[in-house]
Amino acid sequence: MTSEPRVEIPELLASSHAKFNGDAGRAWIAALPQLAAACLDRWALQPDGPPAHGAVALVQPVLLADGAPAVLKLQPVDDETAGEPVALRAWNGDGAVRLLKHDPDSGSMLLERLDASTSLAAVRDHNAALQVLTELLGRLTAHTAPDGIRRLADIAVSMLDRVPHALALVPEPSTRRLIRRCAGVITELLPEPSDRLLHWDLHYDNVLAGEREPWLAIDPEPLAGDPGFELLPVLDNRWDEVVATGEVERAVDHRSLGGERRLVAEVVPQPE
Repeated sequence: MTSEPRVEIPELLASSHAKFNGDAGRAWIAALPQLAAACLDRWALQPDGPPAHGAVALVQPVLLADGAPAVLKLQPVDDETAGEPVALRAWNGDGAVRLLKHDPDSGSMLLERLDASTSLAAVRDHNAALQVLTELLGRLTAHTAPDGIRRLADIAVSMLDRVPHALALVPEPSTRRLIRRCAGVITELLPEPSDRLLHWDLHYDNVLAGEREPWLAIDPEPLAGDPGFELLPVLDNRWDEVVATGEVERAVDHRSLGGERRLVAEVVPQPE
């Protein structure tokens, strides 16, 4: 007789894996109940409520053997996810959710539990939310990227290799000029790769309320590179609020300058 799975697999998560990963995604979902059960047994965990999920990961609230809350995060290991435990271990809770345990073979992680129902997106005071986000940005990028983290420079080189093909597909001259201009800027920046540990996806929904600290970052897709690259999510998240100001250029300047000041304060040594 087959026992009931101990962790519910959301249909939307299964659909997402089937849509984006095809047979490999369906196979991973099929093996997920067994993987979840193995992690529960290995780390003496008890499910504590329904699971949450994004497009890729299953996040199951659990209780440790001593009754302390945590979450079990299960996701396939690929180029984007392989660096997450490495980065979390390097940050060690400094501005980010704390990694408690990690299984390198499956990619399974046991994490500090945060309040999944309260993200920074819920803070309607834009300046207050921006202040939190940029302070976290500065703290995270103050760390040197450890070994095992993908390099932003390598990704940039790969993008530049695809520019000629992209140009051939774009009919509008103005768009082609913009692509060439962007590619030129990237080419100029390649000799200055930097070694900061980047989150790469630090936006309002990836900052959750916590008990240890008011706000902590989650779900990094880490890179080693220049911290200026981290400003893009700060600029384009909650874009409707930027448009609503009626002064888009001024609002973007406000966001970018706030992020730049925090980066300078945290990363660049200041004179005595």
